[in-house]
Amino acid sequence: MSYANQQQGLTGPKLVALIIALAIVGSVGLGMVVFLAVDAVKEAIERVTTVEVKEEEPPPPPPEEEPPPEEVTPEPVSPPPPNAPPPLVENLVRESPVQVVDRPSPPEVFRKPAVTNEPVRIAEPVVVQAPSKARGVQPKNQRSWAARIQDNYPRRAAQEEIEGTVGVRVTVTGDGRATGCSVTASSGSNILDEAACKDLERYGRFDPALNAAGDPITASWSTRITYKLN
Repeated sequence: MSYANQQQGLTGPKLVALIIALAIVGSVGLGMVVFLAVDAVKEAIERVTTVEVKEEEPPPPPPEEEPPPEEVTPEPVSPPPPNAPPPLVENLVRESPVQVVDRPSPPEVFRKPAVTNEPVRIAEPVVVQAPSKARGVQPKNQRSWAARIQDNYPRRAAQEEIEGTVGVRVTVTGDGRATGCSVTASSGSNILDEAACKDLERYGRFDPALNAAGDPITASWSTRITYKLN
């Protein structure tokens, strides 16, 4: 009874009210769905990346083909002439009409050499001589012994203030010593002349003279000794 009453209660104005309520709820839900859909479309549009589309350049034209080179026709060359074999030469032997006659050679004639009065000259042998080593007497350390002669000035001549130059000559032996002194030019004072010869034989030293072979020999040597007071 109660269920039948409830079904009867949906009729009439209640049913109309229910339908209106359901329509309002459906419209509200539809609006929310539409609003969410619009937001989703906007986000999708914002996420879309713009793509720059470039026009493709047309490909470069193909290079022009070069014309083929002209064919050069070689000039006809005449073939070389064939090498002809040399002509055969026949050796023809001909007899000479000239006859050869053997004749004996003339006898040899002996002739005597002409006799002249010129004397026969004989070349003299050439003698090659070695260079000569000869030399004269040479004083050795002359400054040293000449100074000793001056220092040994004769005392008497110094006291009398006698000065002069004496020319002397000595014989130098092979060992370089002076002997046999003689006065060649006097100083005018016997004291100076005697002192000059005496001191020269005492202090003089020499390199002896040499002959052509280089051997020492005895030779003479001359000089002048000057005595002078300071």
